[in-house]
Amino acid sequence: MPYPPEKGDKIRSWHILRHLAQRHRVHLGCFYDDPADKRHIGELEKLCASVKCLPIHPLLRRVKSLGALKSGEAMTIAYFRDERLMQWIAETFARWRPTQSFVFCSSMAPYVEGYRFATRVIDMVDVDSEKWHQYADKRLWPMKAIYRREGSKLRQVEIAAARNADYTLFASAPEASLFLKRTGRSTSRVLAMRNGVDFNFFDPANAGENPYPQGRKTIAFTGAMDYWPNIEAAQWFVTDVMTALRHRFPAFDFWIVGAHPASSLRRLARGDIHVTGRVPDIRPYIAHADAVVAPLQIARGIQNKVLEAMAMGKPVVATPAALEGLDLKVGEEVIAASNGQQFANAIAHVFKGEMAELGLRARQRIVADYGWGASLRVLDELLAEPQQPLVASAS
Repeated sequence: MPYPPEKGDKIRSWHILRHLAQRHRVHLGCFYDDPADKRHIGELEKLCASVKCLPIHPLLRRVKSLGALKSGEAMTIAYFRDERLMQWIAETFARWRPTQSFVFCSSMAPYVEGYRFATRVIDMVDVDSEKWHQYADKRLWPMKAIYRREGSKLRQVEIAAARNADYTLFASAPEASLFLKRTGRSTSRVLAMRNGVDFNFFDPANAGENPYPQGRKTIAFTGAMDYWPNIEAAQWFVTDVMTALRHRFPAFDFWIVGAHPASSLRRLARGDIHVTGRVPDIRPYIAHADAVVAPLQIARGIQNKVLEAMAMGKPVVATPAALEGLDLKVGEEVIAASNGQQFANAIAHVFKGEMAELGLRARQRIVADYGWGASLRVLDELLAEPQQPLVASAS
């Protein structure tokens, strides 16, 4: 469900949907797995000619997806297969005869197989199969074998989806290059459409009230906290960075800010470690932090958390993985740190006031080069046919 735009995939899909809806009559099919999102369906209906937004239960879907181990398909495909959405797409196609389709994420590609369109665009965002292989590298048997299998099966799905599409999009040039390297697809049909950021919304002028206690330095890490790379990143920061910092700065706090924190993160909360869960507005937690970190060990595509913090004019310390795909001046607009000691040293410089200009330069760079309008113009070129009803499928 591409709304509300509160985490990476929903941010990108929301801006794409809004852009397309200004130029086409959009029929949107999607799912929501958070009951709280149901109340937002009306926002989508304001934009679209029709909406089919179906609830799914994550636990039941995970159990269902295990059947793929026997059937031989990717578990992700089994997870998102739904007869109700198939029926809606068939009825929508029969009634409107759309000439263009836009699919968000490879897991939704099977829904438009078998239909004829003048233009087919799929936004894979990142090479999802590669992420599963990275997961496998960090796990023990039997999960290592299951994750490696999922990576291989998803790669087959990605190849087939790209073969059926006229254009395949990725959130960054490195992701597009990686896909070409892994699959050997034609470069003329695989394109990078990088993420932007709404810098009018993420503006220091919209800082809001300070949510942090007075008299203490603060470090913020934002994101969906049920997402394994974010969970791993927060745990790594606590074990590898905070110990070194505590010896130098006894009065600082680490804030883990984001919805649905995993139980392993909630157990970290103590003294100088805070786990918020969902917050009504992320901006005050970014704006009033002394530093924002992105300590991801596994990262695919472009990290919105980095762009949002830069737009708010904050010093950002991130791993090289979290900065991949971002054309930034390291050391001038953002700080890169590969290990715990480098992270601690960088944050120490920020705490001492030695990076005062970095946040200002970060904001300037975002405003100059990372607006959504510039990023999404590629869609207008790909869908330059006479404006027709558009079927959008989003996970």
